[in-house]
Amino acid sequence: MAELGLNDHHQNEIINYMRFARSKRGLRLKTVDSCFQDIKESRLVDETFTVDEVTEVLNELQAVVHSEVESELINTSCTNVLLLRQLFSQAEKWYLKLQTDISELENRELLEQVAEFEKAEFTTSNKKSNSENMKPSRLVPLNEGGTSELLNKEIIRLQEENEKLRSRVKTIELQATNALDEKSKLERALRDLQIVQGDQKAIIRSKDISDLENTVAALKNEFQKTLNDSTENQKTLEENLVSTKRDLLKVQEQLSVAEKELEKKFQQTAAYRSLKEILTKKNEQIKDLRKRLAKYETED
Repeated sequence: MAELGLNDHHQNEIINYMRFARSKRGLRLKTVDSCFQDIKESRLVDETFTVDEVTEVLNELQAVVHSEVESELINTSCTNVLLLRQLFSQAEKWYLKLQTDISELENRELLEQVAEFEKAEFTTSNKKSNSENMKPSRLVPLNEGGTSELLNKEIIRLQEENEKLRSRVKTIELQATNALDEKSKLERALRDLQIVQGDQKAIIRSKDISDLENTVAALKNEFQKTLNDSTENQKTLEENLVSTKRDLLKVQEQLSVAEKELEKKFQQTAAYRSLKEILTKKNEQIKDLRKRLAKYETED
């Protein structure tokens, strides 16, 4: 169908449903009209009415119309449910799951499109004649031979295969459970073995630590002994150094005295005296020469 995007078969089904809905709607409208007509004939017989009488008439009319409209709405809702039930039942025979979008039922654009389609279908004379000649048809059952039979066989085959797969999965799950149990046992045995090995390592480590502590203690004692010996040697060296310094001072003092005595003895020798006289004469000659030189410089 070009207008609603469906094929010809579904177009005819929708037209049949619209025809049914139009007939039901026409009957209900006639019922509402008859309600008003009954009120006119039964209550509007006087020429004048009070406010209370008018209110009573309107309330009575409201109750009747409300009941008719409510009945029509309930009937329409139930009719739609039956129609959906037919469609879903037909789909389930093909193992299909249909879905509906309730929000599209209030799509104003689509509603107007359906209204235009209904108007075009039921206002054209050709459409009316075709609609009158068409016979109502039921949904074709899908459980009779042909494609349905092949589909059912395929479904049965798939179900059997599914059962085989389920059985195989259960077997694999059982094997996996046994493997997990065996793994847990091996892990516990491994932990126990590691604990035993850890205890042995702890014993060996404790023994090694004890030996190491003894070795460290021996080295410490030896170092302390060596340190004490070094201290004593240092004290001895310091004492020797002090004694040596004293001897050195004595020697220096003796050397100084010896030098003084040697100088004194040298001054008392004849060579020293003659050398001293020569130096004295030379000094006097130098003084005389300086005086002469100064005199000559003055004359110039």
